Amino acid sequence: MYDRPRLFIDGDWTDPAKGTTYEVIEAATGEPFATTALATAEDVDAAVAAARAALSGPWSRMTQAERAEILGAFAAALGARRKETAALVTRENGMPISLSHVVNGIAPGFITGYYAELAASLSLEETRPSPTGGNTLVVREPVGVVAAVTPWNYPQPLAVMKIAPALAAGCTVVLKPPPETALDAFVFADAAAEVGLPPGVLNVLPGDRDAGAHLVEHPGVDKVAFTGSTGAGRAIGATAGRLLRPATLELGGKSVSLVAEDADLELVAAKLLEVSLPNNGQTCHAATRILAPRSRYAEVVEAVTSTVAALRVGDPLDRATQVGPLVSHAQQQRVADYIRQGRDLARLTTGGGVPDHPGWYVEPTVFADVDNDCVIAQEEIFGPVLVITPYADEDEAIALANDSDYGLGGVVWSADEEHGLALARRISSGTVGVNHYELHINAPFGGVRSSGLGRELGPEGLDPYLVAKSIYRR
Repeated sequence: MYDRPRLFIDGDWTDPAKGTTYEVIEAATGEPFATTALATAEDVDAAVAAARAALSGPWSRMTQAERAEILGAFAAALGARRKETAALVTRENGMPISLSHVVNGIAPGFITGYYAELAASLSLEETRPSPTGGNTLVVREPVGVVAAVTPWNYPQPLAVMKIAPALAAGCTVVLKPPPETALDAFVFADAAAEVGLPPGVLNVLPGDRDAGAHLVEHPGVDKVAFTGSTGAGRAIGATAGRLLRPATLELGGKSVSLVAEDADLELVAAKLLEVSLPNNGQTCHAATRILAPRSRYAEVVEAVTSTVAALRVGDPLDRATQVGPLVSHAQQQRVADYIRQGRDLARLTTGGGVPDHPGWYVEPTVFADVDNDCVIAQEEIFGPVLVITPYADEDEAIALANDSDYGLGGVVWSADEEHGLALARRISSGTVGVNHYELHINAPFGGVRSSGLGRELGPEGLDPYLVAKSIYRR
């Protein structure tokens, strides 16, 4: 039922050149439930060629209004598939269905619709008078063929955050999702075929790291848009730098949750799951590093520990489940290894085990008395593990918050919103929330330092897909 034996290249379903396939494993059972085609270098070559040809085809000759109309239809087609898509992603990566319904079901159509509206109102030409006489016509043009390389943790929104603005700008796209969430990526292909997106404008070919590397350095690619680990991002950035190719890199995080002395701990506890442990901790911006004032340290540890201990772990397709399995056995073992290290470095207050039943589960875990310099406080674990570190005053709290290689997310908790805002301004991060954390579709999202380069979402998310040309006139 879920098998996807072909790739989507040049508007058609194509057998993979080498017949390579991959068994997709259901995270909650550890058992295969579908097979997908996997792309190799030959398939990447074909997809890039199709995308390049499409740049000079009907897509390039359309007006912005015409492209916006197709994008609007594409958004509706994605929205019509939201229920099935959300359930499919949950089976692939273990995301609780209550969250998947929003981010994998609703968000793709919503984000695409937003960029369809931007496309309709996008001004691509501006005349500027020159101070020395004459004028300049500044034209913004599509950057060209976009290599979109996406991860498995939020496969639908992280793909559409690249596809939608690229198409709105008039670019063409080769989407390379990972094998773990290959199946849901084909939803984009289904929707594209349904609404009549011209051939080659969007190509979908799941592949492994070798296929991704071939795509990133392909001479026919004009821009790279990547979300994934910092290690992979550094490699892609090095390739893009060598080729002088623009790249947007949304990478890892180890975000802070700064509990001010006047914080409402009931609110902290109520928001803990969505702020610090969304998607079973498999979230780049998750605020997994909790800073607590010494004056209320015991209260904070108790509030966090009791809240995490009470989380409902179970079948991710059950709406009552709050924490599901991790995406794979390898990820489960990686998180378990960090927990083993943590036992020697800090005080375990809850969790710490791996349940003895099918699926890639890890018990939601909390460590207290964590030194900010230790491995579990500095490295991205990407699982349901929280660490709590005490601070003496707010200057120390800010110093600890900023003592990190990462800078993607963060949240400040304070009963005084202005006080919280003042603290948020002092945190070195691409995004910070005050008493909550939620990405807003019309605001830029991205990180600093090892958390990446560039921004997605908002009007700023459209800019990387356009290049400026100046035409000087007398």
